[in-house]
Amino acid sequence: MAKLPDFEALAIFAKVVELRSFAGAASELAMSKATVSKAVTRLEERLGARLFNRTSRRLALTDAGHKLAERATRLLVDGEAAENEALAQSVAPRGLVRLAVPMTFGIKAVAPLLPEFFETYPEVSVDLHLSDATIDLIGEGFDMAVRIARLPDSSLIARRLFTMPRFTVAAPSYLKRHGRPTHPMHLAEHKCFSYAYLSTPNVWHYTNSAGEQASVRPGGQLRVNNGEAVMPALIAGLGIAELPEFIVGEAISSGEVEVILKDWKQAEGAVHLVTPPGGPRPARVEALADFLAAKLPGTCRRRTRAKAKTV
Repeated sequence: MAKLPDFEALAIFAKVVELRSFAGAASELAMSKATVSKAVTRLEERLGARLFNRTSRRLALTDAGHKLAERATRLLVDGEAAENEALAQSVAPRGLVRLAVPMTFGIKAVAPLLPEFFETYPEVSVDLHLSDATIDLIGEGFDMAVRIARLPDSSLIARRLFTMPRFTVAAPSYLKRHGRPTHPMHLAEHKCFSYAYLSTPNVWHYTNSAGEQASVRPGGQLRVNNGEAVMPALIAGLGIAELPEFIVGEAISSGEVEVILKDWKQAEGAVHLVTPPGGPRPARVEALADFLAAKLPGTCRRRTRAKAKTV
C-alpha cells in the first residue's frame, strides 16, 4: 500500500522557505527548532535529496528545494484555507487572528480593548502587529488591519468606522519665538517635522473654505516613521507638526500645543478595518472585526472629547 505524503513535513518546509529561518519557522509554528529541523531532515531522507544548503550564517535552497518549494507552499496555503473555512462554520469563534495596526493607535486605542475581547471570546487569540508601515495583508498572511487614511482603490475589503481629523500644531513657545503662520505657504519659512508614511510625506496639502488649495514642502530637523515620536520635540517648541487627532488631541486639550492655520483644512482621513478579498471569513475574524467596529468609535471619542483650542 502506497504511503501518504508527509504533509506535516511539507508544511514545515514551506514555512521555513517563507521565513528563511528554522528558528523563525519554529516560533511561528509554536514548535521547537529541533522539531522543525527533524521534519526537514525526514523530508530530505524520504526524497533522497538535500533541500537546503545550511551554514551558521546563511540558509539557501538547493535546486531540489527550489523545485519543491512552490508546491509545498501551495499545499500549506490550501491547508490553511481549508482549516479556515471549517473554523468559519464553527459555532464558537476560536483560533488565531493576525491583526496589523498603526503603532500609536494600537497602543492607545486597540490594546486597551483586548482584555474585554478575550473575556467575550476566550478561545480566540490575537497576534497584534504594531507598525506604521503599510502591511501587505495577503503576502504576509494577516487576517485584518486597521488603516487610518484615505484608502486607494484595491482588491481589499474595507469597512469605514469613523473620520480622523488632522491638525497642524505648534507649541506656544515656538509661536512666541517664530511667529504664527497664517497661510500654508508660510510653513516653508518654519521648522517642521515630517512623517515618513504619509501618501506624500514631503508635501502637506491644504484647502480653505473658498476652495483655494495650497501645497507646501516643509523642512526641518526631524523625520519620523511614527507620529508619537514627534511629540517631545513638538512640545519643547522646536517646530511645527501635522498630526492626527488620536496622537495630538490630548496635547491640544491641555494647551501644550495649539492648532494653527485654523482657516485651512488638511484632507480628512478615516479609520478603516481592512481584510483580504476572498471567501467567507473565519468566525474568529468576524468576531474581532465586529467587536472593534462597535468599540473603537466610542473609545476614540472619549479620548478626544475635549476639542482643540483654535486661537
